[in-house]
Amino acid sequence: MVKIYHRSKVLELQRIPPGRCLLVSNHSGGLTTPDFAVFAVDFYQRFGYDRPLYVLAHDSFFRGPAAEFLFHLGVVAANPHNAAAALDTDAAVLLFPGGDLDVYRPSLSENVINFGGRTGYVEAAVAARAPIVPVVSIGGQETQLYLSRGRRLSRALGLSGLERRLFRTDILPVSFGLPFGLSVLVPVNMPLPSKIVAEVLEPINVAAMWDHDPDLARIDGRVRRAMQAALDRLARRRRLPIIG
Repeated sequence: MVKIYHRSKVLELQRIPPGRCLLVSNHSGGLTTPDFAVFAVDFYQRFGYDRPLYVLAHDSFFRGPAAEFLFHLGVVAANPHNAAAALDTDAAVLLFPGGDLDVYRPSLSENVINFGGRTGYVEAAVAARAPIVPVVSIGGQETQLYLSRGRRLSRALGLSGLERRLFRTDILPVSFGLPFGLSVLVPVNMPLPSKIVAEVLEPINVAAMWDHDPDLARIDGRVRRAMQAALDRLARRRRLPIIG
């Protein structure tokens, strides 16, 4: 479906090293994010189903009847235990450090890498002695018009505390799309058929480069700078929104 509807492609998959690695990507598309599917389809076409791929996803994905189905697809809740367990199997592990903050970023900031200061992914890579493989994608945030993460709205309605307890978030995203128009998380609009292009960047061997007393902030900065440069390059190549 993603190949037809989003005309998706993932470039430079050959850069993914054998064995365990942590694939670190930006995150787009709101509640209907296509990121998992876009990457997994091309990954398995390239490496086959004998090479496992795990995806670390936000807790909210596992609060409904789809939890068991997602687990069988290799999608597990994003937490330090699951990250370590997945890497210990020498699998490729895909995660989105920006999480909810990133996936609902306003359309005006669609081509900005922002993890919200989250560096847990670096700790996971260092602990597992796994290379970090940055991945950038463009087009997913064009599937509708994202107006705001809605933090002020959430606070004004007194929802922030409840959201943090139930869903580990404090946002109430506001967007505009089809067929319902304005949406405050619900109703869920159909994603527009925006062309999505992702690119795998060169691995960063954190164990070799920072063997003793690794500086998590420095490693995170290097990862984000590499991703931002690549995303800027993809944005310059993009001729028109949605069309690509």
